[in-house]
Amino acid sequence: MPNALAANDRPAAPPFTARMTSPPPDQPASAASEAVGDAVADRLSALARFTDEPGRLTRLYLGPAHRAAADEVVRWMREAGMSALIDAAANVVGRYEGAAPDAPAFLLGSHIDSVRDAGRFDGPLGVLAAIAAVGDLARRGRRRPFAIEVVAFGDEEGIRFPTTLTGSMALAGRFDPRCLDDVDADGISHRDALIAFGCDPAGIPALARTGGRALAYLEAHIEQGPVLERRHLPLGIVSAINGVSRGAVEVTGGAGHAGTVPMDHRKDALAGAAEMVLAVEKAARSGVVATVGQLVVPEGAVNTVPGRVRFTYDVRSADDTRRRAAVAAVHENVAAIAARRGLAAAISRGHEGDAVPADARLSEVLARAVTRQGIEPLRLPSGAGHDAMAFHRVLPLAMLFVRCRGGISHNPAEFASPADIGFAVRTLIDVLETYEP
Repeated sequence: MPNALAANDRPAAPPFTARMTSPPPDQPASAASEAVGDAVADRLSALARFTDEPGRLTRLYLGPAHRAAADEVVRWMREAGMSALIDAAANVVGRYEGAAPDAPAFLLGSHIDSVRDAGRFDGPLGVLAAIAAVGDLARRGRRRPFAIEVVAFGDEEGIRFPTTLTGSMALAGRFDPRCLDDVDADGISHRDALIAFGCDPAGIPALARTGGRALAYLEAHIEQGPVLERRHLPLGIVSAINGVSRGAVEVTGGAGHAGTVPMDHRKDALAGAAEMVLAVEKAARSGVVATVGQLVVPEGAVNTVPGRVRFTYDVRSADDTRRRAAVAAVHENVAAIAARRGLAAAISRGHEGDAVPADARLSEVLARAVTRQGIEPLRLPSGAGHDAMAFHRVLPLAMLFVRCRGGISHNPAEFASPADIGFAVRTLIDVLETYEP
């Protein structure tokens, strides 16, 4: 990997507290929110310079850019009035103590790793907005009955190793030590990568925020979809994180010469697979989305009737009953199409994850905070997975979505406006001020 940006080359970014004043009576809330959001946007730009691939943003878990970014986040957390460290799972954890020492913590977090050629908002926005919110409380000397912990996870995207969410799973007490034996494309084990990062994998079990150590988890994140933009709303409240079913289908027919095999004698695996792909699309009804993201024709040639094809499917819904029914319909249609065309179709099931509903009480606290910003509290599901999923049935969880331009994510064109970011920060402050354990 190329070296990440050196620490002494990092851009300066203003302290959040410099712009965290409440608006005067004659200043509109939107203007004040934009001022707050500008400070977060400055730091999003600063953090985006930590990359493993010069010229584009790629920050892989436990890589040199991740380490440089983690060190910078530690510094920003301390500036905001928190104690901060990098824990045994490579999470960056900032803690702002409550009115009483060692009080259980309200967790705020998101991730700072990225996909390849990423945008700068996916993940870091939630981390930096949370730091900004705590910085406001610290500036005013405001202490709550609980501690506040801001966590920057490093393994949400799952790009480097086969498993994902290891940092959030560690805090949820659900870390599987077998994942330490996973290796990346260069043959480096997860365990060795953690040690090289400066972490002690033996300390991971002690990170669990179980047994009364934590109260709740709240994550701010860009929507990664177009709903809020279409509704002209800067913020939304996540009702649930969609459940997902993934699998693969291998279609086998008979390869043959494109010019000599008559059409009524063909067993064209690709033509059959094409019909099956449309059947996957047809399974997407109300509340369900379905996608074929990969289709491969091994040994395909321009003058050959395809004899073998593989494709994937990904079916998601916030309603697990609907999702399972859609998957069953896909399997039935694949079998029927194969039988009618004289093909064989082998289906292999992959990842299965149930929907994760947001906690009703915490979501209502969040909705009231959004309303006090003058924003309609729209509730919508998340089609993408997030670190919040790790806390399902462990802690009450909620998510705040921030509008993103065009619904674009995992792309350098990803963008959330400073005004919208500012509304998110002010909403987080409100939640921290009004939440009662």
